[in-house]
Amino acid sequence: QCPTEYQERMGRNMDDYEDFDERQNSYPSEKSLVKLHKQVIYSVQRHRRTQVQWHILLEQAFYLEDVAKNETSATRQFVHTFHSQEPENKIIHYFYTPTVEWYWECLLRPWFYRVLAVVLATFSVIVVWSECTFFSTKPVLSLFAVFIQLAEKTYNYIYIEMACFLTIFFLSICVYSTVFRIRVFNYYYLASHHQTDAYSLLFSGMLFCRLTPPLCLNFLGLTHMDATISHKNTQPTAYTSIMGSMRVLSFIADGFYIYYPMLVVILCIATYFSLGTRCLNLLGFQQFMGDSEMTSDLIDEGKELIRREKRKRQRQEEGENRRREWKERYGNRDDSTRNRAVHTDQKESSFSETNTNRSLSKYTRSNGRTERDRIELLQDAEPLDFNADSINDDPLESDSGR
Repeated sequence: QCPTEYQERMGRNMDDYEDFDERQNSYPSEKSLVKLHKQVIYSVQRHRRTQVQWHILLEQAFYLEDVAKNETSATRQFVHTFHSQEPENKIIHYFYTPTVEWYWECLLRPWFYRVLAVVLATFSVIVVWSECTFFSTKPVLSLFAVFIQLAEKTYNYIYIEMACFLTIFFLSICVYSTVFRIRVFNYYYLASHHQTDAYSLLFSGMLFCRLTPPLCLNFLGLTHMDATISHKNTQPTAYTSIMGSMRVLSFIADGFYIYYPMLVVILCIATYFSLGTRCLNLLGFQQFMGDSEMTSDLIDEGKELIRREKRKRQRQEEGENRRREWKERYGNRDDSTRNRAVHTDQKESSFSETNTNRSLSKYTRSNGRTERDRIELLQDAEPLDFNADSINDDPLESDSGR
């Protein structure tokens, strides 16, 4: 399961760790190999997840710097320091022009967030008030119950649906958003961009399943649809008919079920003053706090890391721009020169081949004629007797002499 790139990195410096004494080498057992395999899988996944998170943090930091710089822009066009590495959608790029982006990022978006913060704060106050007073039926103090009862009097079914939907939607956001941020010893947590491991997914799914029934029961209590709260003999809801009623256990229905939701006030106060972070810091766990020396050191270190990464990306973009300009300026000239050289080489090669063929044919013809002449001369010549004492012109005289 170890990727090839990791193996190559490890193999570069393995000469320092090699043991040349083969007698002392012990072979790993099957159990140790299984443990090593598990550790490799976890380490590779953690390394990739860290890389993705680091890339996301860099993009956010560069984006915030761009927003801060473009707020004082006189042209009212949003200019990015670095181009996006992801492919852009043509339709979005056509409508989301730099001018529109400047108006949204520098002018409209801050106000939109302010308005959204006011709306969510209002909903939060309504939820806290209703959690503390939903047990009161005469008079009805829960605001969600008041809204539902007003809709019941006018038989406005659409208004009832919208009120119930918005109520349970906001409660679901408040409950489930904590699951996405919860961390159990930095081991079980949900990471963005598909970087969550299987164990964290199972743990989070288990939490979601366990939180959904209490959330539905709390919604019924806030709107006084539960007979345990309203003390009315009304038709039971589908949830009550399946899950049952809280009247079975009197000490839970009359005590815990009524007074336990009031603890949300203590939780809100603790969250506002960051009491949990301060307690962990006192116990020795390092936490990010605005009034400590460690926090200032971390901020300075983070700024230096951002500057270093920014200089690195600027050098990369400058190198790419130089290569692009060189290619645009000298690319066509190099291509024409290369084509001309290839054409000249082809001409020279064809000319040399032609001369070679001519010379070969010439020498072949001359050699052929010389060979034929030599054969004819050998055929016309008479055989000589190399055993005679002297060579005479007439062979008959040699015979008479014998």
